[in-house]
This record gives sequence, C-alpha cells and structure tokens, in this order.
Amino acid sequence: MSIHVNEATNLFHLQTAHTSYIFRVLENGELGQIYYGDRIPVKAAYPNLTRMEEHDCTNTLSEEQTDFQLEMIKQEYASFGKGDYRTPAYQITGPNGSRITEFDYAGYELSEGKERLGDLPASFDDDHHDSQTLTVKLVDHLLHLELALHYTVFEQEDVLVRSATFTNHGAPVFINRAMSAQLDLPDADYDFLQFSGTWSRERHLYRNHLRPGSQSIESARGHSSHQENPFFILARPHTDNNHGAAFGFNFIYSGNFKDEIEVDQFDTTRVLVGINPLEFGWHLKTDATFQTPEAVLTYTSDGLNALSQQLGRFYNHHLLNPRFVKQERPILINNWEATFMDFTEDKLMPIVKRAKELGIEMFVLDDGWFGHRDDDHTSLGDWFTDEKKFNHGIGGFAQRVHDLGLKFGLWFEPEMISLDSQLHTDHPDWMIATPNRTATPARHQFVLDMSRPEVVDYLVAKISAVIEATQLDYIKWDMNRSITEMYGAALPTDQQLEFAHRYILGVYQLYARLTTAYPNVLFESCASGGGRFDLGMMYYAPQAWASDDTDAIERIKIQDGTSYGYTQNMWGAHVSAVPNDQVARVTSIDTRAKVAYFGDFGYELDITKLSAAEQATIKEQVAFYKQHRALFQFGTFYRLETPDTSANVYGWEVVNDDQTEAIGARFQILNEANPGYIRYYFKGLAPEKTYQVNDDPETYSGAELMNAGYFVARVMDRTQPEKDPADFYAHLFVVKAVD
Repeated sequence: MSIHVNEATNLFHLQTAHTSYIFRVLENGELGQIYYGDRIPVKAAYPNLTRMEEHDCTNTLSEEQTDFQLEMIKQEYASFGKGDYRTPAYQITGPNGSRITEFDYAGYELSEGKERLGDLPASFDDDHHDSQTLTVKLVDHLLHLELALHYTVFEQEDVLVRSATFTNHGAPVFINRAMSAQLDLPDADYDFLQFSGTWSRERHLYRNHLRPGSQSIESARGHSSHQENPFFILARPHTDNNHGAAFGFNFIYSGNFKDEIEVDQFDTTRVLVGINPLEFGWHLKTDATFQTPEAVLTYTSDGLNALSQQLGRFYNHHLLNPRFVKQERPILINNWEATFMDFTEDKLMPIVKRAKELGIEMFVLDDGWFGHRDDDHTSLGDWFTDEKKFNHGIGGFAQRVHDLGLKFGLWFEPEMISLDSQLHTDHPDWMIATPNRTATPARHQFVLDMSRPEVVDYLVAKISAVIEATQLDYIKWDMNRSITEMYGAALPTDQQLEFAHRYILGVYQLYARLTTAYPNVLFESCASGGGRFDLGMMYYAPQAWASDDTDAIERIKIQDGTSYGYTQNMWGAHVSAVPNDQVARVTSIDTRAKVAYFGDFGYELDITKLSAAEQATIKEQVAFYKQHRALFQFGTFYRLETPDTSANVYGWEVVNDDQTEAIGARFQILNEANPGYIRYYFKGLAPEKTYQVNDDPETYSGAELMNAGYFVARVMDRTQPEKDPADFYAHLFVVKAVD
C-alpha cells in the first residue's frame, strides 16, 4: 500500500519507493502540508513537524486560537482573504461578488490505479497495478460548492500526480483561478532551474538561487511557447547531475500556464503549477464541474540525472501512447530544407529513390502539397491536393513511395487558416478575431477557432480523407503562430475568459478523434519547432520536433536542456545541410549525426546533391543507427559532468537495462590551445562487469570506466581538417560487456 490514512488524526501519508508526502486536515477544516522529501516511517501524527506558535501582527483563526495563523502554515490548496496573503491556489467569485470561500473537510476516497480524464490528456494506469489514487473532498456549505483534490501515487517511479475538481451544486459561480498543484516548502534554500529561450534556441538551462518575492515562468500565447517550458526544478545549491536533492515539476497541458514560486518574509517557499490566471476565467454553472489539468511532482536526493530518469520511467509507463512507447521510430528524410515549397512529384521522386538506396525508412512530405500553396500566404485550411504538383493526387504519390518499401509521412497545420483560402471564403467566421478590432497576422496566417465543434468536425473529415487516401504512416502536426485577439464568436459574453482553455480542449479533441480512428499513424507534434513541447502534446503525439534549429552545436544546447525534463525518444533530431539554414555554421556531417543520434533520427537535406563520399557516409550512419536504435531511443540517459564551466564541453550517455551496452558522446565546441589530458567518466555501468570500448583491445571493469575514467586522445589532424576538424568535434564511445 502506498497511501496510508489515519482517520483518528485525519492524516494522509503518501509513500513512493523512496519518498514521503504527508498532509493533514487543519483546525479550520482545510488541508495543511507537513512534509515532502526522502521517505520516512508512517506515524499517526508528526507533532514535531506541525508545532505552531503565535506571531505578532498576524491574523489568527479566532480570538481563542491565537497560534493558528494561516500566514505561518504550510497548506495544500490555499485560498485568499482569510489571513494568508501569499498567492492562492484558487479564487472563486460567488453570486454576491464575494471572493471568500470556506472549504471544510468532507471525507476521502481511495482507489487502485489511475483513470484517464475525459477531455484532457492525463496520466494513466489502465491495469490498476502500478498506482493508488486518493481523492480528498472538501465542501463550501454556503456556496454548495465541492472541491476534490486528487493525488495519484506512482510508487516505483517516485512520482505524484495532482489535480483539482470543482463541482457546483448551488447558484452559478465564477472561477478566477484554479491551479493544479500547490506545494509549500519549509525553507527557501533552493536554486530555480528553468528552461527558457525563443524560436530556434528553445529550452536552454538557466539556474538562479531563489530570492524573496515571486518568481515565475509562464505563457499567455495560447500554447506552452518557445520562450518558457512548463517543466522546472527546485534544487539545493550543491545539487548536480549525480548528487543532491531536487524537486521536479511538470504540467500535462499545452495552453497558457503559470509556474510560480513565492518566497515569503519567513523564507518559506510556495510553489504553484497550473493554468495561467491571465486570460482565464470559468463560469461554473449549477451542477457543472471544472477539472484542472494534471501536475506532475517528483523528488530525489540522488541528483538531477536520477530526477530526469524517474520522470522518464513515468512518461514511458504512464503517459505516452503504449502502442508507440517502445516501438522503434523510423529513420526519416524530410524534404523541407531540400525543396521548401518548390517541388513537384517528379522533383521529389529522385529524393525518395535515393533515400531507399541509403537505407532510410520513411519519406515525409512537408508544407506545400495542398491547395495552391506555393508560398506561405495561401491555402492553410484547404486540405486537398495541389493537382499542379501531383498529377495523380497525393494518394498516387504516396503509393509510389509505399511501392518502394518506404513509409510515407505528411505535414499538416490543422489549427491555421489563410485569408487566401477556400476555407476562409466559405467560413470567415471560423477565424479567431475580435469584432471591430484589427486582426494581427503572424507568418501571413491566422488561427482557427478550435473551441467550435464544427471546426473540429471539419478538420476530422478533411484529415481523415487524406489519411485514408494515402494509407498514411506518420503526421507532422505543425502550429506556427501564437494566438492574438482571443475571442470566441460562438461564446456568450460571460464565457469569453474561457476561450483560451476551450481552444486547447478543441485541439485535444481533434487529436483524440484522429488517434483513436487511426491508431497506427505515428503523430509528431511541432510548433515552429519547440513552441509546444509539453506533456499535453506528448500524450497524443509521442514525439515532438525539438527545434527548427538543426545546427548541431545549437542542438547540443537544446537537447541537453530538454533532457532534464523529457526523454530522448520524445524529440526528433535530424541531420541537415551546411552552411546551416538558421546560423550559417559549417559542421562536419559526422558531428551532425552524432548529435542527432540521441533522439528520433532523420535527415533534412537534398541527398541527391551530396557527393558520393557524403552519400556513403549517410549510408553508414543509417546502418549504425539501426544497429543501436533501441539503445539511443530507449536507453537510460545520463548527462555527464565535465570540468568545463564555460559550456564548451558536453557529455551524454545512454545505457541499456541490463547494463551490457552503452554509448557515450563527448562534444567539444571549440578547440583549446595546448590542453591537458582528457578523461571521459562513464555512468550507469555495472561495476563488476567487464567492458570493451570501441575497438580498443584492452578491457575495463565498469568500476574503472566510471571512477578512473577513459583516456580520450586529442584529435587534430591538420592535414585532414574535414575528417578531424579542430572545432565542433564529437567523440562517440560504444561500450559492450564482454566475457
């Protein structure tokens, strides 16, 4: 049993394999946080952790109970207006305009397993073998409003999943904010690790110590955004990849979010995860329910690699589509950087045929195949074949690809509309716009109102027809702009603040209907690269395009940052042409491939224009990746510590489950003048096993490779700069256990 309830003391102790999460019912009927951290024994009460004393100039529960002061108490799901002046988890406006609520504990329910949520992506335990769920019920008797706090314990993964449900049995109320999880910590000695950036440099790691006051990451763009990712970490200052305590937080949601950390005057820390209150409100009618998206919490005292690995196990067992989670992803070639929109069927077929010769497994046709889409000003929403480019329709072209033995993938941008399109001519009201206000374009396109069921129905019909005509294997689902002028033409005035949430619910409905109808189609989400790289998308599309920036050096930084909160089978990583389209950098095809191996591998270049030597190299790379694909995609991932503090050197490693095989990489961005000796320290090997590294005839114990390290030769052959470049160099170490 992972959830222990003491009914005599109204105390709840949630245990995972290595952690304890404890809270209780407070004297005012609400819930108070006691402890979250390394596992401790179950007791009836924890008086040492719940002791209270009176502070001056602080509100009290009553004249009689002066030591009960909400401002001094760690809480589970705090309100505002009763003496706790920190940011609340929720706020409700009642029928008389008051924002004061008084929720009283009304009982709990325990169940085995974890059910999926109807309209939202969510964690799951379909077999009811790996988790327990606790629902704590509270009631505001004046408003006849029920609040249910949901906790699911995934014991072996050391993960907790939290959410909240509001059910109204009284007069209509208005929800001003409804966060998914709150965690109050007893001190503020933490570093805040966030993963921020912008288009083409997403999810770079920033680490700063907490300061007094509020600090947050958020998006109000209608999607989780390139600028901030919903995943973040609170780590003790000394914590590194291999040692130290850290809390990880993620959000199973793709719309506007806010992660807020508040350090108060007593140096305690409040963490809130949920829908961004900006541009959010929900009119909760009589007998209606509002469910928040789920927040994911994890803790470890064993360093950031352990935290990432806990989350990875959780995603692969309880979030990603089981059909694809362990299915090896095909090596693909995408035509975008080879042709952009300037193509015909005859121009594409040589690329397809050459891909087959090189061992590539799937051809993906990107933007430009539909309507009269010769540039980015037209045709979004017109999901029918451009007959000028495909004489026998998109289905005929797909058949030619399939006849060669390749899988076929196709690009869509379902949520968008062009002014120059048949769809806009027929349904101009389907475009998001505010009445009598100027619409704001981005990339010459606008956004469809996904909150309208008829829009979702239209897209299901159009995309389904293409899937069936092409016997499609893969969809790249793009979303290339943020939402402006948020307004739902079909929504009444008092529901306009519901629009952003209803929009993303419509996106989820479209995903759910298509993935249910076509379960064998692999979906990859994309949003101008990494603009919607979040767990909500991953629930439907088990992999995402990490970034539009395909430069190998930029991808090292992006993939390294991404690895803290996600696993390598969740991101697409491709080799593109040089000079690179985003930064004009020239790197060797060897380095480009070694970076891209750590992910769902593919190519983005015109392989028919490469030299014979380059094509031979690609054939070797494809064969190598196929040989080690399962390890690259599903192996346990480690970030390796390096002595280089200027981020000039990065180290990664993947290890299989039985520790018989590992592949490590050392990436050095710029060469150094007269450096010292270099050693590479492996992780995750079995200390007692014997290993061989690459073609080295000597063998080594796992203990030696991890503790003493492996010598790395300094490579700089001035006579062959293309083969052994001074800068942007990648070493790969293939490690195998031997008898």
